[in-house]
Amino acid sequence: MDLRFTPEEQAFREEVRAFIRENLPKDIRERMYLGDKASKEDIVTWQRILNKKGWATYSWPKEYGGPGWTPIQKMIFLEENLLAPAPELSGFNITMIGPVLIQFGTEAQKKKFLPRAANLDDWWCQGFSEPGAGSDLASLKTSAKREGDHYVINGSKIWTSTAHLADWVFLLVRTNPNARKRQEGISFILVDMKTPGVTVRPIISIDGAHHLNETFYDDVRVPVENLVYVENKGWDVAKFLLGNERTGIARIGKSKERLRFAVEHARDMRAGGKPLIEDPAFRQRVAQLEVDVKALEITQNRVVSAAAKQQDGKPDPLSSALKIKGSELQQLTTELAMDVGGPLSMPFWHKNGETLSNEPELGPDWASEATAAYLFLRAASIYGGSNEIQKNILTKAVLGL
Repeated sequence: MDLRFTPEEQAFREEVRAFIRENLPKDIRERMYLGDKASKEDIVTWQRILNKKGWATYSWPKEYGGPGWTPIQKMIFLEENLLAPAPELSGFNITMIGPVLIQFGTEAQKKKFLPRAANLDDWWCQGFSEPGAGSDLASLKTSAKREGDHYVINGSKIWTSTAHLADWVFLLVRTNPNARKRQEGISFILVDMKTPGVTVRPIISIDGAHHLNETFYDDVRVPVENLVYVENKGWDVAKFLLGNERTGIARIGKSKERLRFAVEHARDMRAGGKPLIEDPAFRQRVAQLEVDVKALEITQNRVVSAAAKQQDGKPDPLSSALKIKGSELQQLTTELAMDVGGPLSMPFWHKNGETLSNEPELGPDWASEATAAYLFLRAASIYGGSNEIQKNILTKAVLGL
């Protein structure tokens, strides 16, 4: 198998790189380079620029507004976007609810929601995990009872990313509590976050940011027309969605960008009276990470090349290997960037422009932001399907054990 990029693919990469260079707002690029998390406004701005170009819906079929790219082109686009660095597109909109509605939605649902999802006129969030149902998602208890032309939803969800910013949430709910198997009796339903009875409570994560939330649903009435696919068949929708969620989850571009960032700043930092970049132990650490990133990139190319030849559209179980190693490398490269800052990387929290730290900032912004990224990415091996679950998938689907 020849895993080298073709001249056409190389030309496509240059086209993407040039477009990002010319159209990504300078202030957004500078904040992203320093390690800041993209704000909602940053993501909306950039996604709308890409949508105008026809690239925001990179993973959608052409008949629904997608650019008609090959799997290799999609991978190149995602990598270049991360390398820029530019804000990532809304995964909830582009790789989750969009493909779900294309595959399972009614024509009315597609017409109503798809254009708004592409342009981020609606910000979506995901209501799957519950206090007692995380990796064991099939044990969820949030209920939806049919009353005439509405479902009445009661229950709670946890770790709901960006729920405080969202306009809509796609929920997994139990519509048949007496189903023979736990995976049966679950439905997939769309809920307007402004519906009476929806409450959002913040969870401040270890990086000091408000990204996660608890959400509560108390007698929330949702029109039956918001049901996606068939009642009690939501597990099929969820499996499809989770397969799409793991698309690009290796985030190789981000690991490359953080590695490059660490090396650049290591030239300015001192260790033992010399630039840190000259330290043999540091150079060995960088070299090992570069080898690991390259190995993962080759593995990703193999998986993507195989996917390009598939006709059934099912996710390759080997994508679980990409998720495992990709999340580990995200953690290791952000740890490297933090370590470059050394004691200057002491966290320095801000909220809405207000300083939350009691001590003065020790060093440059990039150092404390590197620590915030390191802390946040402790969760990378959990979200999108924990690495332990991914190992179980590989054990069964690839090794046949």
